[in-house]
Amino acid sequence: MDRRLLILFVTIFIDLMGFGIFIPVVPIYARELNASDALVGDTGALFSLMMFVFTPVWGSLSDRFGRRPIILWALGISAASYLMFANANTLFLLIASRMLTGVGSGNITAAQAYITDITPPEGRAKAMGLIGAAFGLGFIFGPPMGSFIYMHFGVEWVGYAAAIICVLNMVAVWFFLPESLQEKVRDRAIRVKPITGAIKALKEERFRDLYLISFIFITAFSMMQMTIALFWTDDYGLNKEEIGWMFAAVGLASAIVQGGMIGWLQKTFGERKLMIYGCLSMAVGLGMIAFIPQSLFLPLNIVSIALLALGNGCLNPTILSQLSKNAEQREQGEVLGLNQSFGSLARIVGPAIGGRLYGWHHALPYIGSGVIMLGALYYVVAYQRAKNS
Repeated sequence: MDRRLLILFVTIFIDLMGFGIFIPVVPIYARELNASDALVGDTGALFSLMMFVFTPVWGSLSDRFGRRPIILWALGISAASYLMFANANTLFLLIASRMLTGVGSGNITAAQAYITDITPPEGRAKAMGLIGAAFGLGFIFGPPMGSFIYMHFGVEWVGYAAAIICVLNMVAVWFFLPESLQEKVRDRAIRVKPITGAIKALKEERFRDLYLISFIFITAFSMMQMTIALFWTDDYGLNKEEIGWMFAAVGLASAIVQGGMIGWLQKTFGERKLMIYGCLSMAVGLGMIAFIPQSLFLPLNIVSIALLALGNGCLNPTILSQLSKNAEQREQGEVLGLNQSFGSLARIVGPAIGGRLYGWHHALPYIGSGVIMLGALYYVVAYQRAKNS
């Protein structure tokens, strides 16, 4: 393995572990601060709103000034946001801290662009799978760590722990990650209008269907992700630590698929079939959550988690690979940044819808997200037909 890929993998893993700490904590803590189910969803939506606004800016900046400085700046902003979270004793401060974290979440875009700089097109799906594996490992260690710290040391130490992890990550990037961009695009304008940029991107036939598939897929997944801690607490009686271990199981399964299986899956089935299988796997995995009886909670949740990990592992690296292959080298950062923006937009829509559906009936976010994945399948077929014509 390229040494730079290994360093980047460790960097992303440390960053995502710091991010994963908050996944089981924020919905429950927001409720403790008297947030309604809808406002719990909106807390996640506002985080993603800021990510949506700033991600294309980070992508364009990485094309202009290089990947490494953007990763460092984004990590610094994230560390500051975690310190704010540690002192967030009101709902307003909690939401403000999560919004600031959204501002600093552009380092993943720069990391994706870094991979395209140092890998040939035919190896990008496997290399992008490393990003997914780092996400998965972050979810293995982050949520149980966050739940454990929350239960035994209080919510403030969740923020302090994440800030410490972020600072360690900055040190690692500073000393061990060299710049990957050989030719910086100094004349490229910095993208500061994400909505205009997203509309313009949808007019570009090379990327339109891929952006829509990514948007629908992440909308469905985030409807589940933002409400599932509440669902496991309310309907199955899980405590904070048990919820952390459930998220760890999701992360372990994702790491296995995206870190160890994506190369084999791509060679065996090809990227076209992986996109179809991914949509179907996600649809079934999400939809079945609503119908798991309490007596069969553990075995059927394992099945659901496996399907979600398989679907996520098939879709995410394949979409990134297809985008990078369709883009010219000088626009890699911008294209991948726009994809992150559509993902952020989906994470605005998904939690906002999911929180409100959960308030109406606890099963609705999971039934709805399963149905939504069939819409992603429609665009997968449209994209593949367009490619063949």
